[in-house]
Amino acid sequence: MPRKVGAAKRISTQIVPVVGITKSVELELQQVMKKLGIVRAESYNKLGSINHWGIDWKKAVPEVKSFRTPDTLGLPAKLMDWTVNDVAKAITASQAACTDVVIKKIYKRFPGRDGQKITKELCKQLKTRAFIDNPLLHRLVRKEFQRGHSWVKNQIVYQQVGYKCKRLSRNTYQLELAGLNRGKRNKITVRSNRKIKGQIRLVYNQLLERFEIHFLVDHGTVDIPGNRRAIGIDKGYTEAFYDSDGQAHGKDLGKVATKKSDRICSKNRNRGKLWALHRKLEKLDPAKSARILENNLTRKTENRRYRKNQSELTAIIGAASKSLFNGESLKVFAEDLTQPIKNKRQSKIMSRRLNSWMKGVMRDSLQKWANWTGSVVTEVQPSYTSQVDSVTGTLLGKRSGDSFTRFDGVVLQADYNAAKNILARGADKEISRYMNKTEVQAVLLRRTARFLKGMGLSLADAVELGWLDPKHELCSGF
Repeated sequence: MPRKVGAAKRISTQIVPVVGITKSVELELQQVMKKLGIVRAESYNKLGSINHWGIDWKKAVPEVKSFRTPDTLGLPAKLMDWTVNDVAKAITASQAACTDVVIKKIYKRFPGRDGQKITKELCKQLKTRAFIDNPLLHRLVRKEFQRGHSWVKNQIVYQQVGYKCKRLSRNTYQLELAGLNRGKRNKITVRSNRKIKGQIRLVYNQLLERFEIHFLVDHGTVDIPGNRRAIGIDKGYTEAFYDSDGQAHGKDLGKVATKKSDRICSKNRNRGKLWALHRKLEKLDPAKSARILENNLTRKTENRRYRKNQSELTAIIGAASKSLFNGESLKVFAEDLTQPIKNKRQSKIMSRRLNSWMKGVMRDSLQKWANWTGSVVTEVQPSYTSQVDSVTGTLLGKRSGDSFTRFDGVVLQADYNAAKNILARGADKEISRYMNKTEVQAVLLRRTARFLKGMGLSLADAVELGWLDPKHELCSGF
């Protein structure tokens, strides 16, 4: 039996629709949302600056109430406090994301072992407001951190004391929500398969034109073993993931994404012609122009179809993540694809299709299922993982489509080869996650040179034999 080292909570967000609401309650909720929108906007303006960096969300309410009290808006104090706390938590998350980007830039600015001491000190300063006195850190944070602003006017946050939940039937519950008037609660009916408890968020979905309740569901805990099995995964377009065990997950991703992209392209070409006809007839035949605008150029049907396509892609990625972990607690190594791909010219069709790749959804889905299985996801430097021979660990070989041809003529499955390289990079001491592409190339060329030296050859000989791509000759480490 594997040794247990702890437990992880399995938590997910559930969205349930409001199926019963009177017109008077709907109007009051809309009024509350509008007033809380003012609170949300002013809280972002006050707390969203660098001067409030690292603020504790529990201390955010006095800061906002110093200039805006609930009486001025006719709001109950609790509703305002819960909204301010929600804003403070969102700003804290934004600051954490900014810190992650700045740390990457620090590692790139001070690479190698020589910069470890400086990097460690700078990262320590980022955790507090001490970075303000450091010109370099202050400049990097100013560049990456966007001052918070909010135009959200369709949400109300309730804590447990702000509502009551009563079961009406098997899948129907009645919620009594705190409103503007003391002692009077607004009753709504929701359809849910479980009782609602804890913090909830009442949202008015403008696309679906309905109210929804968002709340967290605790599905219990999962034991975390001390010795997780390591696995590497390659994120792809044709299939969602290809692991280092040789298994493909989410095989229909590329086909569905391409079908969606081509459909939207064809649709928009036809819409362009209709727009041109509409503009042409505005003066010649205004009635026909108005009919075209009303009946053929609205977005309602297309938006519904787009949401359906996105849901299908998300479902494929979710199923692929579930299949990858298969209930097992793993140590997963994946590519860090958060940075945009620059200086790579592609055809318009390829660029359009890659827009449907949904790299962010893949990353979130992996993290969700890792949390559910007690696994851990570690991201590695992605440069050249598809161009390295996983058998020798060198740059000898060439990838073409789904095939990787080694220097000795043996053909490997390209994604499987890349997944094994990612697994190996997870334990690589020379290549860190934040190294730039040129440094990674230099390390790999040194390894390739050592391998060729054992065969009595040089890097130049490998280029002449066609084993090594000539583009590496431009690297200073060649």
